[in-house]
Amino acid sequence: MPTIYWRALDRFSDIVAAHPEREAVIYADGRNRDGLPDYRHLTYAELDAWSDTIAGRFAEAGVTRGVRTIVLVRPGPELYAVLYGLFKIGAVPVVIDPGMGMFKMLRCLQAADAEAFVGVTEAQALRIVFRAYFRKVRIAVTVGRSWWQGPTLESWGRTPASALPEREPAPDDEPLLIAYTTGSTGPAKAVVLTHGNLSAMIDQVDAAREHVAPGTSLITAPVAGILELLLGSRCVLPPLIPSKVGATDPAHVVDAVQRYEVKTMFASPAVLIPLLRHIEQTGAALPSIQSVYSGGAPVPDWCIAALRQVLPEPAKVYSGYGATEALPMATIESRELLGDLVEQAHTGHGVCVGTPALHVQARIIAITDDPLPDWADAEARAADLAASRGIGELVVSGPNVSPRYFWPQAANRAGKIAEGEVIWHRTGDLAWIDDAGRIRFCGRKSQRLETASGPMFTVQVEQVFNTVEGVARTALVGVGARGDQQPVLCVELTPGADRAAVEDRLRGRRDEFDITKPVAEFLFHPRFPVDIRHNAKIGREKLAVWAAEQLDG
Repeated sequence: MPTIYWRALDRFSDIVAAHPEREAVIYADGRNRDGLPDYRHLTYAELDAWSDTIAGRFAEAGVTRGVRTIVLVRPGPELYAVLYGLFKIGAVPVVIDPGMGMFKMLRCLQAADAEAFVGVTEAQALRIVFRAYFRKVRIAVTVGRSWWQGPTLESWGRTPASALPEREPAPDDEPLLIAYTTGSTGPAKAVVLTHGNLSAMIDQVDAAREHVAPGTSLITAPVAGILELLLGSRCVLPPLIPSKVGATDPAHVVDAVQRYEVKTMFASPAVLIPLLRHIEQTGAALPSIQSVYSGGAPVPDWCIAALRQVLPEPAKVYSGYGATEALPMATIESRELLGDLVEQAHTGHGVCVGTPALHVQARIIAITDDPLPDWADAEARAADLAASRGIGELVVSGPNVSPRYFWPQAANRAGKIAEGEVIWHRTGDLAWIDDAGRIRFCGRKSQRLETASGPMFTVQVEQVFNTVEGVARTALVGVGARGDQQPVLCVELTPGADRAAVEDRLRGRRDEFDITKPVAEFLFHPRFPVDIRHNAKIGREKLAVWAAEQLDG
């Protein structure tokens, strides 16, 4: 098998050699007299030396190639120093969203079967209290103050004692990182990301930016920081809480963009929508912005249109589509999206998420919850796909697509399809592909409705209702037994909207389209539950339980 070992880290070394004094990580640290964040920075040379130090210390402790290492560190310079230190010795970081709930997280971390643990003080306390979940851990390093025996990251210093040994080659499919999905629409799974996956992601991000040399990027998701550092960006980290990115102060985002002349911004809709409102209310300008990339959940088209009005005219606004297992899968730029594609989404054609990313292939298979171990099994269900009007489960393959799950093993049977040496990933998303090769997203497979009159797909239906005046957003859920579910539309109102008037308009809109006519009930909810990572994906499973209670009541 061809080897590309450390191609990404070789790139990092080249950047360090060429631009040692360039700021790598610019991070918030305290407040100034105006109440705005104070920032400190770490240069590429400093990050390289610090990560070398961490790598050497871990190697001395026996943490070497292939050793799984839990990393529970907040976004900041420490996180990137730890990750790159582990990468340099071939150890495999295991990362997870702590906001998924303590016992759910503990079960996932227990399954990682890790031998090393790096975490903030609170994480280390959790490890000690629940030590049965971490029986194999033989070295634990605390980021912050330690109340027990064991090294701290600070005690290791930032200057390497000696040079690291030469790195040995490794194949494309060797694990680089294990990342857990949020479990927002199903059980959390441990996704194996390989060296080849990361290298492909870097190439895709570079291609999406048309190979323009990076400048300064604002980062609100750690994975974006990993990629941007490997492209040589100055990464600005505004103050935020990882499990509550929607609570990020938009004034701090504006301040960071203006202070450091940020060119590229990565953010979920939960960050972009408050930022847009803040700009509209204050008149703040972001003249340096050249591109905005959003993901985590579909960005409302009205938000994209409004961003175009407040950003510099040449700026590009990209709506990204991806998953932990395949990032990115597709992108679309605002100028393409805001044409006929938006109107088509509002009339039941699904949300266009663009064409597949560089070197990614996409296909549609018939809807089924059964495992499909071989591509022939998927082809055998072609008639079922035709019966659903071409809407089925999206599957993707490509160099950036994770080839397997570390845990649970059952996820590999349910989520992967083999076609010779090619592995297709089942996204769990329902979609169709138009004649131009663009993916039209219709909703999650696990959230589809099975009614007496046939299947209904959440996003496809919701987009029709989201155009109604007074509606902030909607969520289609099913109440009752599968096969005879009652379609219920949950509605979140805009501030000050008249509920009775909105309901009248919703009923009128429902009667205009065949796909919406089965909707039987409209229920108004004060604030939809959302996922922990992006604070943007609607928790329809929780809403379905709530809707059933409302109807029973």
